[in-house]
Amino acid sequence: MKLLDKLAIAAATACCFTAMTAAASAYPDRPIRMVVGYAAGGPTDVIARVVAKHMSDNLGQPVVVENKPGASAHIATNDVMTSAPDGYKVLVTSLTLNVNPLLYPDRYTYDAVKSFEPVSNFVQLPMVVVTNYDSPYKDMASLIADAKANPQQLTFGSSGFGGSAHLAAEMLSAKAGIKMIHVPFKGNGPALQEMIAGRISFMFYPSIGIANYVTDKKLRVLAVGTKEPLSDFPGVPTLESQGLIGFEGGSSWIGMVAPAGTPRDIVDKLNQSAVTALSQPEVREQLKQLGAQVVGDTPEQFRDFLIADKKRWADVIKQGNVKPE
Repeated sequence: MKLLDKLAIAAATACCFTAMTAAASAYPDRPIRMVVGYAAGGPTDVIARVVAKHMSDNLGQPVVVENKPGASAHIATNDVMTSAPDGYKVLVTSLTLNVNPLLYPDRYTYDAVKSFEPVSNFVQLPMVVVTNYDSPYKDMASLIADAKANPQQLTFGSSGFGGSAHLAAEMLSAKAGIKMIHVPFKGNGPALQEMIAGRISFMFYPSIGIANYVTDKKLRVLAVGTKEPLSDFPGVPTLESQGLIGFEGGSSWIGMVAPAGTPRDIVDKLNQSAVTALSQPEVREQLKQLGAQVVGDTPEQFRDFLIADKKRWADVIKQGNVKPE
């Protein structure tokens, strides 16, 4: 290659780098679309809107939540994954980001940490075991004893196949050595109403938004999936205290990712904006009232979490022989 050609390539590369740097330093100069793969009103949507409002304030540009439900959140996932890596479209997602490719490898061929740039894990939503208030089960021991005495008789509800409630119950099946019947619903709301009506035996449910049902004696919490007891449910033991280890790691989470190739300067700005929003006292209090535990980690920490999360659910799916229904 001639010297002039080499110089021309070097100059073009330098111009491209300069343009990218300038674009990153000016970011954002227009609204950001925060895509959510679930319907409005669900846990992921509620958390996204709380964070988006305060990100808008500290970025100086609107952060607009856009709901694209369907296909177990894959419509939203694919939309962001194939978008320009410029920081103007991001995805607020949950464990389906890892679980979908594990359950449907032929359908979903992406990888959470290769097809996206992790930005920050917003919150953890601890899972709690709930049953109807008038249920015969007053603790986990009685529920497990009944399940062992009557295989394939107990029913557990969930928001759908492959969701956090489904997989948490599969974890319980594997750890306690019991067999139960999965009853999936189209969302946490319908599942919870069936639980309140007493038409299913029990279910795992994210800690968000159930305290009032417990106070009104419509639900009973049998155990919490955290290392320490939860103040929202005084007197309720942890699963770990009953010899059921690892459920704190199986908590549902809600975090944000950007398309792969998004410049690091932009990822850092998004991360700083999200962490700043999550550090606001009013935001922390609002999320606490919802039953969420604030995380607000770095892109590197979130990446490591996603890798560990994938392995955790791969093990659960294998041990429980979980297959698409």
